[in-house]
Amino acid sequence: METERLILRPLTGDDFADYAAMLADPEVAGGLAESVGGSPADAWRSLATFIGHRQIRGFSHWALIEKSTGRFVGRAGPWQPHGFPGLGVGWCLARPYWGKGYATEAARAAVRHCFTVLGASEIVSVILPGNERSIAVAERIGHRHLRDLTYRGRRVHLYGQQAPPA
Repeated sequence: METERLILRPLTGDDFADYAAMLADPEVAGGLAESVGGSPADAWRSLATFIGHRQIRGFSHWALIEKSTGRFVGRAGPWQPHGFPGLGVGWCLARPYWGKGYATEAARAAVRHCFTVLGASEIVSVILPGNERSIAVAERIGHRHLRDLTYRGRRVHLYGQQAPPA
């Protein structure tokens, strides 16, 4: 799948070095609602989780590749692991790509995919309190704050939206 500036393709083992570098940044890892850790072993487990999720559910986050350079930007896409509060859309970008609109661009593509391909009636995003960048992305893609809840032992905001009328 492609957007104006990004190629969205399945994550693979070949993404490991870039993926591990992204998660080794404490500001990146610290903003994730699901605590990951910053070691290479932690990054390996996280990457394997997203790849395995695609095998189990048929969908998962995509690798985000910058069209103009071919560089790995991050990951984004649909997500619904066991115990998640609904069909989710998430995003995580390497810090050099923050502030360029890539998260919003990828998240909008994920929202469209969830509603048109996966047939979702509602999608949600779990965001840590204080993660103002992710809250702004959620609001730009049409999400609204639904409620606060505890997810995997952490207090989080649940943002989401209903499918547009047919």
